[in-house]
Amino acid sequence: MDMKYPEGATPLDPDEAEGLRLTHISTREQLNIFEAENIRAGAVWAWRSRSRNMLDEGFIRRLHRNMFGKVWKWAGNFRNTDKNIGVPKERVGIDLRELCDDVKYWIEHECFEADEIAARFHHRLVFIHPFPNGNGRHARLMTDLLLEKVLGSERFSWGGGGLTDTGASRDRYIAALRSADRGDFTLLEAFVRS
Repeated sequence: MDMKYPEGATPLDPDEAEGLRLTHISTREQLNIFEAENIRAGAVWAWRSRSRNMLDEGFIRRLHRNMFGKVWKWAGNFRNTDKNIGVPKERVGIDLRELCDDVKYWIEHECFEADEIAARFHHRLVFIHPFPNGNGRHARLMTDLLLEKVLGSERFSWGGGGLTDTGASRDRYIAALRSADRGDFTLLEAFVRS
């Protein structure tokens, strides 16, 4: 398959690429179409979900499986390889539990405003990079679910542009995430509402 990754995307290793369920796909553009259809179905499931605890590993994995499971065999399973981004593979489950616990604490103790909680959650979820692929799309949906269903706030606009392909909006998003990597959330908080 001809896989050209946009800036900041996570390349698949050969074993992960073998997990493609749709063997007729031969280009990134075709893959994007099938993934987009699966993501829409996963989003419908998520918004209809009556789960009271979205901030747990089970829900996070189920959401990824529902977003990508018709395309990838490994959907919903934590990655078992290290990537160009993310915590070491052995830390994924640990760091994810810590993130969920931190967010619950921030909410309970009103440590930050809703937008800052959501931006910090999004950044750390992307930084952990729990899955072989689809982490940004998954983290954006998880963040919007957190905003609306848990924090009672409006979803983010995410820069108003497509973030899966190259372009100015994606460049700003990647720059905002990298700034947050250094502890400065100013660009990310501005971007998510722009």
